[in-house]
Amino acid sequence: MPPTTAAPIEDAADRIAMARIALAPLPLLPEPIRPADEAAAYAVQRKVHERLAGARYGRRIGWKIGCTTPVMQTYLGIPNPCGAGLFEGTKHRSGATIAAADFRHVGIECEIAVRLGRDLPARSAPYRAEEVAGAVESVMAAIELVDDRYADWRQTDTPTLIADDFFAAGCVLGEPLPFAQAPDLSTVLGVTRINDTEAGRGRGADVLGHPLNALAWLASSLSARGDGLKAGELVLTGSLVETRWLNAGDRAEIEISGLGAVRVTVSE
Repeated sequence: MPPTTAAPIEDAADRIAMARIALAPLPLLPEPIRPADEAAAYAVQRKVHERLAGARYGRRIGWKIGCTTPVMQTYLGIPNPCGAGLFEGTKHRSGATIAAADFRHVGIECEIAVRLGRDLPARSAPYRAEEVAGAVESVMAAIELVDDRYADWRQTDTPTLIADDFFAAGCVLGEPLPFAQAPDLSTVLGVTRINDTEAGRGRGADVLGHPLNALAWLASSLSARGDGLKAGELVLTGSLVETRWLNAGDRAEIEISGLGAVRVTVSE
C-alpha cells in the first residue's frame, strides 16, 4: 500500500533524510512506503524538511520550482512543475567555493530568483501571475545547486524524487534588484558557462511563458495543500538551461541579461 498513514510517511521521510544527510545513494523505496502520487510525495517532503532542519541544512527559507521549462521537462521526462525546499545552510553568495566532497555529483542550473515582500496565503482560488507580481520585492540571477544523489535517477519514480526535493542541493545568489527596476523577465536571456565555455542558453519566456506564471503555480500548489508563501522567502522559478554537471576544479557562471552574473567554483 502507498504511504497514506502516518507510519509509512514517517518511514519514507526517515530513509530519504538519512540518505541525504549521509550522502548515501537513495535507492528505490520499498513499495509499502513508496509515495504513490504527488499528494503523498508532498506529505513525505514536509516530514523530510523537518528532519533536515536539525542537520547542516537548517531551516527552510523558500522554494525551488522544477520542470518549468521545455528543456527541463524533456531532460527529466516530467511534463509538469514540481516544488522543493531551499535551506539556510546551503545558501551561498556569488563567488562562493563549494566542496565536491559535500555532494555525490554536483550540478548547476541557470535560474531567475525572486524574494517576496509580502505573504501569499492559502486560499481556495488559484493565484494569477498578475496577483503574485505585487508580492515580489526583488529579483536576482541565481545558480541552483543540484545533486545526483540517487542510485539511478532515471529509474526513480517521480513521487520519490519530489519527496526528496527533486535534486535540490542549495543556491548561489546574485545581487538583488528591486522588482520595479527589473526588466520584463520573459525577455531576459540566460547563459551558462563552464570554465569560460558556453554550455547552454535560454530565455525567461521558456519558464511557463513567464517566470511569474511559475510563481503563481507554486502559490496555488501550496494553497491546495493548505500552505502559503511568506514574506522574505526566496523562490527559484526554474532553469533556463538544461542541468550541467560539474567536476572538482570546475568554475561555473550563469549570466542573465539585466540581472547580472553569478559565479561558483568547485574545490579540488
